[in-house]
Amino acid sequence: MKKDKFHTEIVVNVHPMEKRVAVLEDSKLVELFVERKDKQNVVGNIYKGIVKDVLPGMGAAFIEIGLERTAFLHYSDIVLDFLDIFESDNKQRPRLNPKDSSQIGNLLKSGQEIVVQVHKGPLGSKGARLTGQISIPGKYLVLFPNKNKIAISRKIYSQGERGRIRNILSSFKDQNFGLIVRTEAEGCEEDELRAEYKALTKTWKLIDKQIKHLKGPVCVFEENALENYLIRDLFGENVDRLIIDNKAFAKNIIRHLEDFSPELIPAVEFYKEDSPIFDAWGIEKKIDSVFHSRIYLPSGGNIKIEQTEALVAIDINTGSFTGKTNYEETIKKTNIEAAAESARQIRLRDLSGVIIIDFIDMVNEQNKQEVLDTLRKGLRRDRAKNKVYNFTELGLVEVTRKRMRSTLIANFSVNCPTCHGTGRVISNDTLLMRIHRWLSRADYFIKNTRLRLKVHPELAEHIDKNSGVLNAYKDQIDIQADPEIRLEQFRFFKLPGGEDITSKFN
Repeated sequence: MKKDKFHTEIVVNVHPMEKRVAVLEDSKLVELFVERKDKQNVVGNIYKGIVKDVLPGMGAAFIEIGLERTAFLHYSDIVLDFLDIFESDNKQRPRLNPKDSSQIGNLLKSGQEIVVQVHKGPLGSKGARLTGQISIPGKYLVLFPNKNKIAISRKIYSQGERGRIRNILSSFKDQNFGLIVRTEAEGCEEDELRAEYKALTKTWKLIDKQIKHLKGPVCVFEENALENYLIRDLFGENVDRLIIDNKAFAKNIIRHLEDFSPELIPAVEFYKEDSPIFDAWGIEKKIDSVFHSRIYLPSGGNIKIEQTEALVAIDINTGSFTGKTNYEETIKKTNIEAAAESARQIRLRDLSGVIIIDFIDMVNEQNKQEVLDTLRKGLRRDRAKNKVYNFTELGLVEVTRKRMRSTLIANFSVNCPTCHGTGRVISNDTLLMRIHRWLSRADYFIKNTRLRLKVHPELAEHIDKNSGVLNAYKDQIDIQADPEIRLEQFRFFKLPGGEDITSKFN
């Protein structure tokens, strides 16, 4: 399938409290990733854990891996590849009976060290779900230590291409490593596959070294560390520029690229300007729009997005758009605009599960097909697995999509304490970062000026607990808790005189 060509830029904002990565296609924000120390994604991480409890009746064990709650390992997820790493004697490896989960007591003992990988992250009161099958993902390949098989993605349909890739890998693959070939490997040259294989095996050797020398519980590999995710899944030949505002982070990315994709290094740029990088690219304003349930279309129509526990509903309205020709053409134009915007919002907000789009009713079948084609085209570059179904008799379009990560709204907000969970407000961490960015914008104009910052008492307490974030301005700002200020608001006043200057640097 021919790939659509966009001018693609990745903009990275690094701060000690959070890292943010924005993906822009033709200057439109299509994806946003946020990494915070207190909300890191542990799925895919590899740990040297300690068996805490073994429950033969459940066919499971609880493993201490250093998280807030112990993790869960079911008998069916145990792999013997790494169980004997810590055994002092050379016992014969036991055989697993897949139907006898009570056998888990013969494999695991309390206090035993074990190598595991997180399969599902913690959810609510439940701990993480673990697997003993260790894998290390790359851009084109997934490496399996202690395996030997080569498996190829079913989405590579050409038998000739599958055979070509298999022959290439077989020519240099060590028999102690298994591989899964990802869809992105289609068309790759031998040197690209060889370079990635070499980098992945190098990563495993570093992990293996930590497993043998570090005492558990300890994380020996962070799959979703932003550097890994950026290089593996985001940054490729289709990206024109990667702009980073932190020199150390940029150097680290280049160091990784030297092993994986040295040809991409010229596209990496260090942002040296004083103004915040997300302001320079107009990203901050675009992020704010994510918190609006209604998005306006170029022609005057709009879409309304409502998220529930069961599904996501997207409703299309013509709004003020009346068209210049007939009614059917007006509806078609609105629906096509809405299809393109819906695809962008689905990616940006990471909407997942069942998504129902209620397009405005159309009679012409060709017009319906154009709308579907626009929606599918918009989701073609989506990294999450998705499927767009045809119009139903009621004029609805169903989209199914696999979740990639926690939603953007969940990352930037918390449950509203005043509406019993039916709405959301901006989180204190996000507000604190907004205040910091406000000060960065105003820095030149407020030198040697005293300021008063009025915030809600809850935010004032949070600022006090995280005083390091505003440390550079501690002698310049008088923070005042004001219960009349809304939770998501802050106001800056110039002293003396009390002039409100908040809007000048928003």
